[in-house]
Amino acid sequence: MANHAADLAHKNLLNVFGERDPETRARVIREVHAENVTFADPEEVVVGWDALDSKAQRLLDEAPGFVFRPVGEVRIVDNLAYLAWAFGPEGVPPVATGADISIVENGRITHLYTMLDLAPGSKEPA
Repeated sequence: MANHAADLAHKNLLNVFGERDPETRARVIREVHAENVTFADPEEVVVGWDALDSKAQRLLDEAPGFVFRPVGEVRIVDNLAYLAWAFGPEGVPPVATGADISIVENGRITHLYTMLDLAPGSKEPA
């Protein structure tokens, strides 16, 4: 279970939220996430494959040339996976950092929460 949950966390970060090809991203979403997946971040909550796909597309559209990079290993507790990440242009310090927390049930991510880190000395996320 731990290896599978870690695999799902990496695929979610790199092959869903980091994937710019819409057809590839849609295929991976259906492979990794439950059909009624719930995604929540500080901006909104969306439910379902299509809504998750739209969320990923909007994020990528707002940040051309940016890439996600995992930071450290996936940490697992029971059916919960935690993966820290950095986001920004390749080869330079990240513009944003945060973590994804996934709940895995029946071999797929059913709930996904994205936490953004706070910028130093700020009350707003980086």
